[in-house]
Amino acid sequence: MDVAVRTVNLRKTYLSRGSRRVAVTGLSMAVPLGGVHGFLGPNGSGKTTTIRMLLGLVRADSGTAEVFGEAVPKRLPHVIDRVGAVVESPKFCPAFTARQNLVLLAGSIGSPRHRVDEVLEATHLGDRGRDRYSGFSLGMKQRLAIAATLLKDPDLLIFDEPTNGLDPAGIREVRDTMRTLGEQGKTVLVSSHILTELAEMCDQVGIIERGKLLAVGSVEEIQRQSAADQPQRCVKARVLGGAASLAVWLGQRPDVNEIQINEEQIRFHHAGDQKSEVALLREMVLAGFAIAEFGSHSQSLEDVFMAVTRGAVQ
Repeated sequence: MDVAVRTVNLRKTYLSRGSRRVAVTGLSMAVPLGGVHGFLGPNGSGKTTTIRMLLGLVRADSGTAEVFGEAVPKRLPHVIDRVGAVVESPKFCPAFTARQNLVLLAGSIGSPRHRVDEVLEATHLGDRGRDRYSGFSLGMKQRLAIAATLLKDPDLLIFDEPTNGLDPAGIREVRDTMRTLGEQGKTVLVSSHILTELAEMCDQVGIIERGKLLAVGSVEEIQRQSAADQPQRCVKARVLGGAASLAVWLGQRPDVNEIQINEEQIRFHHAGDQKSEVALLREMVLAGFAIAEFGSHSQSLEDVFMAVTRGAVQ
């Protein structure tokens, strides 16, 4: 067995005010063993519903899901000790210290007491074990939640939007912890709508929209494939005092589309090579636009995500 998680044509609908809303539509995916795997999609794309189905918290309408080769939910009790997850905001006793909270939890699940110190060290909380949970920052609370999932030393860890609401320092703390877990041979499945975080954290990323998996692979593979499918170059320019007029001017050209304006910044896709971009810049200047900056760039993960999901909506 070379995969930790596999789904085939997984589907889930919800009743809402008398009508049915499809949350997950025929989702098929495979999460390889080991490493950090991103589950990328906007809010409402079906990420949380999929995770809940994998954990047996929600029953699928149709399709199949497996964790370590065992069918979910029927055979989930056979592998649940190998799975740790943080799906919602962690709940701990505010008046207890981090260590007291973990000792209490370890006793309830039958984990040996020495695991408490081990997981505190693994999540870089070793020197904060005697501090009360009520005084923790959001980042530290999230790391303590990760520590709690590690008490039973699981092989698969699932995290749903773990960096939501965190400041940059907290995001880095959680990101570094997950990288370390992946390097230790754990399989980490993390969902997020924060593109840059997954790009820096994950070995593999799957893009989901409207409950469908649209693309999967390393960030570089997805970028390369998207560039092959959409051979347009993304151009950014800064124009002094005339971005709106330039947008109108560009909108009349058949080789330009996807025009976006942000104050003096303008961004668009151009169907041409570098030489034709130089010619385009010359035309802009001759047309009277004061171009302060101009240049094309490779697709970011955000560019790829927008291109992939736009194609799915169309």
